[in-house]
Parts: sequence; structure tokens; C-alpha cells
Amino acid sequence: MFATLQAGNNTQHLWMIAAGLGIGFLVVTGLVVYLMRKFFQSTREQHNEEFKTSGPRTENPSAFMAASMQGVIQQLREQEKELERLHRIEKERAEQTERLSEEVTRNMPAGLLVVNATGIISSSNPAAEQVLGIRGLAFRRYSEALGASPEMTKLIAECLSTGKIFRREEVEHIPPAGDTRRLGVTISPIRRGEGNISGAICLLTDLTELAALQQRVQLKENLAALGELSAGIAHEFKNALATISGYAQMIRSESSEAEALDYAERILEQTRNITHAVTEFLKYARPLEIPDERVALQTMVERVVAEVGEVLPLVKIRWEGTFGEVGGDEGLLRQALLNLARNAAEACALTVGGGWVIVRGDAVHSEEAGFQRISVIDNGPGIPANVLPKLFRPFFTTKAKGTGLGLAVVQKIIVQHGGQVQVRNRPAGGAEFIVTLPLPRSVPEAVESKQAGI
Repeated sequence: MFATLQAGNNTQHLWMIAAGLGIGFLVVTGLVVYLMRKFFQSTREQHNEEFKTSGPRTENPSAFMAASMQGVIQQLREQEKELERLHRIEKERAEQTERLSEEVTRNMPAGLLVVNATGIISSSNPAAEQVLGIRGLAFRRYSEALGASPEMTKLIAECLSTGKIFRREEVEHIPPAGDTRRLGVTISPIRRGEGNISGAICLLTDLTELAALQQRVQLKENLAALGELSAGIAHEFKNALATISGYAQMIRSESSEAEALDYAERILEQTRNITHAVTEFLKYARPLEIPDERVALQTMVERVVAEVGEVLPLVKIRWEGTFGEVGGDEGLLRQALLNLARNAAEACALTVGGGWVIVRGDAVHSEEAGFQRISVIDNGPGIPANVLPKLFRPFFTTKAKGTGLGLAVVQKIIVQHGGQVQVRNRPAGGAEFIVTLPLPRSVPEAVESKQAGI
């Protein structure tokens, strides 16, 4: 009973404490709310005062917010316009840089090829197409486009795989037209920082004319040195051969024995052969004196064609094209063309269906320097690939009774006249010797103006 009463008193006491705490919480809450209202009211009054002095003169908060938003939007629009202006300027600058890069690449005197990592030619300029003799290089695989040039293909492949740089390499290139060209090549890899190779850049220069010029200069120097060295030796040989030939003739005239007469005849035959070889060698080694005369090539070519046609009537030989006038020695030029035409006729004399030879002329005139091209074409068996590089070497011959000096003398005559001679096999069969001679520069005649007398 006592416990029950005590428990009731404790419960009543707890309720009283809870009631007191609740009343205290309400009082504190009310006080906090009052203070916050006073704070916000003072803040609003202060903001209103500032707005009255600097902002729109309105007591409406919605108008204030709208005006603020409009100001922000206006600023954003101005910033957007500025960004558009800067973007337009940057775009124009990038386009101008790209156009300049394209113009520089297109007008470069050297050929440019850009090959990507997959081996596709991503870019090329007109000079590269001209140097390589190939049109439409872009977006083709370099190994297919340059298939006839294994040296260049090998260099590009090594650069793409290893990153090796090749500077001023000289390679041989054979374009689809078939003429062999000598190219200077510089190949370097394209890297992004220190990363992997993303492609290769190839710079190409045609060195064919320069190589031919160096070859002609070297040939002239070799001929001069050879002439000085061998002229005396050849004359001594001729003197000795004349002595041997004189004794052989004495034996033949004084002896009656058949065996001695046979020996003497053999000695005379061999001395004649050696004398002929020495004479031809002297023609090759002796310096030539080229006169400054005008030579009418058409008349000379007609005579050469007629002479070869009489010697080898089974071969059809004719001339065609245009022949101008060149400076030099008519006798030497006739000797060179006659040698080429006769060799061509002999090469195709046994051709099935009949052999033919064409002497074709092409005169190219220009303001700077014109040239005359003379091509001697035949339908014979052609020239073996291993023989082509040796054709103009002295004493190299494929004929049983040849001295090996005929083509060497031809080359010397043409070089001494400031020209060059080349040889190649024709795709349709047969060979073609191409002689190029410079045409004399035409000097304009002075025209005297006549003034009417007063």
C-alpha cells in the first residue's frame, strides 16, 4: 500500500517536472523567434535603404528580383557575344594557318610525302608526283604506289618500324614511264612527344640531271687524262706494228716456200687488226677539237639512213620527226649517228617478220635553252639487263669481231658536243638510243627604227 502510494507520488512529481520543462521550452522558443524577427526586420530595412540609394526605386521585392535577373542575363549575353567573337577570331586564324600550310606545301620545289602508321600516303604535293612520275598518290599504300622502287620502299618501311632517320640518301626510281631516275631522299618519323611513331615524312629531289652532269664532267676529265697517257703509247704501238708489217711483206715477196708465205700472211692479218684497234683507240683517246659551225641535221640523217639501207637492204630503215641545226663538227656527228643506226640495223637483221629501224627527231625550243633529241629505235631482241650499264665502256663488246670502242667513241663525240646519249629497252621490244644535243641560242636581230624626216 505504502509502495503504491509512493509510486503515485513519484509519478505526480515527474509530471510536474515535465510540465515545467515544457513551459520553459515554449518560453525559450518564443524568445528565439522574437529575436530572429527583429534581426530579419532590421536586415530588410537596411537592404531597402541600400536598394533605395543604388537599385531600382521600388518597394516591390518581385520587381527587385526581376531587375536583378535581367542584369545577370544581360551580362551573360555580353559574355556569350565576347566568347563568340574570340571563337570566330581563333577559327579564322586556324583557317589562315591551314591555307598558308597548304600553299607552302603545294609550292615547295621538293617533293613531299606523308605516310601514316598504317602505310597509307595521307598527303602529297604536286612536286612529289612530278618527281616520282606518278599521279594520284594520296590515299594509296606506299608499297603499291612505289612498287617499282624497292630502295625507297625499304627506307620508308624501316623508318616506320624503327624510327630511323635517313638524310640525303640517293636511290634509283623507275616510274611507270620506264625512264630511270636518280632521287635524293630524306625520311624522318612523325612522333607525338616521346610516344609511338604515327607516320613518316619523305622529302624527294630529282637528281637525275645533276647525276648526268656529274657523269659527263667526270667522263671529260677521264677522257683528257686517258688521251694524254695513251697517245704516246699508241703511236709507239703503231710504229712497232709498221716494222713488223714491213718484215712480213719482205718475207712474202722474197720467199717461195708455202709455209713461210702462210706465216707472213698471218702476220700481216694480225698487224692489220691491231693497227685498226690502235687507230680506233686513238680516236677515242685523242682530244677532239669541236668547231663552232652550224650542222643541218636533217640532211645528215637522210644520208645516214640511205647509207645503212644500202649496206643492210633486208632491214627497213626510215626517218621521221623534226630535225633542227646544232653547233659542232658535221663529220663527227655523222660518225656517231651512223654507228648507232648501223648497230640497230645489225641487231634486228635476223628478227622474225623483218627488222626495222626508225631515226626519230624532236626539236624542243625555249627561251632559255632548247635541245634536239634524236632517237634510234629498232625492233630487235633488246639489250640484256646485265649488259646495259657496260655498253659505253671502252673495249666492252658483245660482237665476235668488235673492238668495243664504237659506242665509247659515240659517247665521247656527243659529250664533247655538250650533249648526252642514253639507252633503254622498249616495253614493246627492241632497244632505243637517245641522243640529246643543245640547240644554239638564237640572238635577236637588231631592228633599226627609221624616223620620218621633218
